[in-house]
Amino acid sequence: MSTRLYPLALLASIAFLPALSTAAQPAATENARIEHILAQRAKVKDIPAVALSPDGKHLAWIVAHDDTAQLLLADGNGQNPRAVTLPGGCHDVGLRWAPAADQLAVLTRCKVDPANTKPIHGAIWLLDAGTQAAPRKLAAMEGFAQGLQWSHDGQSLAFLYVPGATRLPYATASSNPRVGVIGGTDLQIQHIARIALAGGPVQILTPADLYVYEFRLSPAGNRIAYTAAPPPGDDNWWSAKLYTQAASSGAAPKVVVNPATTTSPLHGLQIALPRWSPDGSAIFFIGGLMSDRGATGGDLYRVAAGGGPATDLTPAITVTPSWYTFLAPHTLLVNQIASGSVEVAEYTLTNNRARQTRLWYTAPGVLGDGRAAFAVALTHTVPRRIAYAANAFDQPPEVHAGVLSTAPPPAVTSINAGLEHAWGKAESVTWEHHGTRVQGWLMYPAHYNPRQTYPLIVYVHGGPTWANLPRWDNSASALSEFDYFVLLPNPRGSLGEGEAFAQGIRGQMGYGDLADILAGVDKVERMVPVDPARLGLTGWSYGGFMSMFAPTQTGRFKAVVAGAGISNWQSYYGENQIDGWMLPFFGASVYVDPAPYAKSSAINFITHDHTPALIVVGERDEECPAPQSFEYWHALKTLGVPTTLVVYANQGHAIANRADQADILRRTLDWFGRYLAAAPRP
Repeated sequence: MSTRLYPLALLASIAFLPALSTAAQPAATENARIEHILAQRAKVKDIPAVALSPDGKHLAWIVAHDDTAQLLLADGNGQNPRAVTLPGGCHDVGLRWAPAADQLAVLTRCKVDPANTKPIHGAIWLLDAGTQAAPRKLAAMEGFAQGLQWSHDGQSLAFLYVPGATRLPYATASSNPRVGVIGGTDLQIQHIARIALAGGPVQILTPADLYVYEFRLSPAGNRIAYTAAPPPGDDNWWSAKLYTQAASSGAAPKVVVNPATTTSPLHGLQIALPRWSPDGSAIFFIGGLMSDRGATGGDLYRVAAGGGPATDLTPAITVTPSWYTFLAPHTLLVNQIASGSVEVAEYTLTNNRARQTRLWYTAPGVLGDGRAAFAVALTHTVPRRIAYAANAFDQPPEVHAGVLSTAPPPAVTSINAGLEHAWGKAESVTWEHHGTRVQGWLMYPAHYNPRQTYPLIVYVHGGPTWANLPRWDNSASALSEFDYFVLLPNPRGSLGEGEAFAQGIRGQMGYGDLADILAGVDKVERMVPVDPARLGLTGWSYGGFMSMFAPTQTGRFKAVVAGAGISNWQSYYGENQIDGWMLPFFGASVYVDPAPYAKSSAINFITHDHTPALIVVGERDEECPAPQSFEYWHALKTLGVPTTLVVYANQGHAIANRADQADILRRTLDWFGRYLAAAPRP
C-alpha cells in the first residue's frame, strides 16, 4: 500500500510533492520559482534498464523521457555508445543479454490506452552487437510482457506474460472502471511464457489458475521456480506460495513453500526473488513483512528444491537484504538497505547461515529507480564487473559501470549532465526512542542561515514497509528550494534495521511509528533553528494515512497535505482492491477482528483533529480509493476544520499526468503558505 509503481519507483506524483510558499514573496516571484522547479524536473531523463553482457564486452541501457525511449549500445566500459532504433515506434522497456554474449533481447511496449479499454501491444526483438546486423523481430504480442530470461542454451526466451492485457498489471496503475459484473470475467492473469529463437507461437507454461509474480529458470533450464497465487493478481501477492514445475506446457506445479502453513519465522509473511542454487539442489528467496509487491526486503531463506522446511539464513541481522545473486556456489552478492543507505555486500553460506563477510561499499544514493528489488548487472568473468543506473541527493540518474571493488563504479554516461541542483544539503540523522535507534534524512533550506528560524516539514514515506533513501527526485527537494527544513524519517515499520524493526507496527498502525517520528522532530529541533510552532506533515499512501491520523493524536502539526491517504481502516477494507496486504499487518480480516482496524482509524478520533488539511487523490486509485479521502474531508468540513479535497480524473495511485502533478505542487505550496508563515530569505 505505497509506492508500488515499480516501474516508476518512486511514485511520479510523490516526486512533485510538495513545495511551500514563502509568504513575504510576491506571487509572481513565487510562481516563477514553481515554474522553474517544474521545468527542471521535466528535463530529468530516466534510465529504466541497464544490461551488461556476461563477458563484460557490451553495455546497453535505455533512456526514457516523456513519451520517448532510446536504446544505446556501447563497449563494456560505456565508451563508443551508439543509438539503436527499433521499427514500430514503440518504447524499449526491457533488456537481456544471451549467454552467447553478443545477442541482446529487447522488449518493446506500445503506448497504453489510458482508458484501459484496448489491448496492450508489444514485441521482442533480437540484436547482434557483434555484427551490428539489422534488428530481428522475434515475436509480436498482444498483451503485457516483462522479465525476459534466456534459457541456458540460448535457444529460447522466457518471460512473464498477460495475454490480452488492457492495463498495466500494477496496483498503482489506474484501475478499470468498476461497472458491470464485478469480479467476474474481467481477470487478467500473468503467466510464464516461452518462445523459441527459431520462431513459432508463444507457449504458456504455467496453469491458468495461477497468477505468477516472479520466476527463475533452473541452471539446467528444465525446471522453473516461481511465486504465484490464484487471481486476482493485484490482491493475492501477499499470500503467494513458492512453486516448482517442469519448464513445459501442461506441467503440474508443486508447492515448495507455503507461508500460510509453515511454523518457521516465515509464517504469514511474503516471499520474493526466487533463485536456484548453482547446482540446482536448492531455491533461495527473500522472506519478510512486505507491504508492496516489488519493494522487497526481509531475511534470506533457503529451501530444498524438492520441498521441506525453509531455513532463515540471516536471523536477527540489523540490515535489510533487498536483492541478491550468486557470485560462487557459496557466495552471494547482496544489495541491502542499512539505516537509510544502500550497501553492496558479500555474504558467505556456511552451516545454514548466510553471514556478511565483506562490505564492498556504501552507495551514495539508490541503485536503479530506488526500488528495493532493483537488480544490478554482473559479468560471469573475473574480475567481476558490475553495472546499474544510480542517483543520489546530489547526483542525477546516470549509468555506472566498472570492476566490482571497494568503491562504487563511476558514471559512464552524461545523460543528465547540466541539470541544476537547487536544493539544500541533506544529512543522515539518528535518534533514540525508548531504546530503539531510528534514522532519517534531514534536508536543509537551500539558502540556510543559522541565525534564522525556519519551519520544518515531516515527509512520511509510503509502505509502511519501505524507506526514505537518498535520491535525486526525492519528495523533499521542492520544500528545500523554498527554504524549509524537511525531515524524512525511517521509523519502525521501515526497511533498513532488520526484520524485527520492520514488523514493529503490526497491529499498531500510527502509534509506534508516530512516536518515533515525533522523537525525531524533537532531535531536529535541538540540532537546528526550527520554529516548533511551524511544523507541517505530508506523505502519500501510508504517508497519507499518517497525515490524516497524526493530527488526531497530537496538535504539534499546524498544517498537513494528505496524498492518497486512509482515514478509516474499517471501511477501507471493503473499498480497496488489494485487501490481501492487510492480513499480515492486522492479523485477521476486519470481519473477524475489527479492533486493530478501529484503533488506527483517524475517523474514530476525528473530533481531536483541528489541523487544516489539503487532501489529494486519484479518481481510479485501487490501493487507497478516493472514498477514503472523501470520508476524511467530509468529517473535517462538518467539524469546521479548514480543508480542501481535490480528486484527479482517471488517475490511479500513481498520478501519471504531468499537469495533475503540477497542480498538486501548486496547491500544496498555497496550502502550506497559508498556514505556515515562512521566514524571509536573508
